[in-house]
Amino acid sequence: MRKVFISMIFLFSAAFCGYAQQTVTPAPTPADNPNAPEISFEKTVHDYGTIVKGGDGTCEFKFTNIGKEPLILSKPISSCGCTVPTWPQEPILPGKSDVIKVTYNTNNVGNINKSVTVYSNAKTNRVVLSIKGQVVATPATTLPEKPAEQTATPIQK
Repeated sequence: MRKVFISMIFLFSAAFCGYAQQTVTPAPTPADNPNAPEISFEKTVHDYGTIVKGGDGTCEFKFTNIGKEPLILSKPISSCGCTVPTWPQEPILPGKSDVIKVTYNTNNVGNINKSVTVYSNAKTNRVVLSIKGQVVATPATTLPEKPAEQTATPIQK
């Protein structure tokens, strides 16, 4: 009886292990689809240069769908709460362009080095956009240039 019980446990274990070894084919990715949308940005880095505290921290990243199917953007994720992206909610048809607006809160003085990660159904399904620059407290004042001195010609009498 004991041998039969041990044999049954062995057979059940072998059967379950056999099923556990099944191979699962991965789901197709957009990179596998030759007609998948492709996203192409004009630029992926925006340099504000020097910007005054409280100034306009909005920039735009223009992109085009150069693929053969509609491009759908997911919610972009910013590296911090001071950077807010706005993106098109509707699909971008092949050959069409649109923009992702990024607004940086310029209320803090210091260097800017932030990123926004854009996810989509494109072949390259993740693109990182970057903003950089420096926020200063007051605008740099420039002194007016001294006018060139005019030389007088002597009057001869």
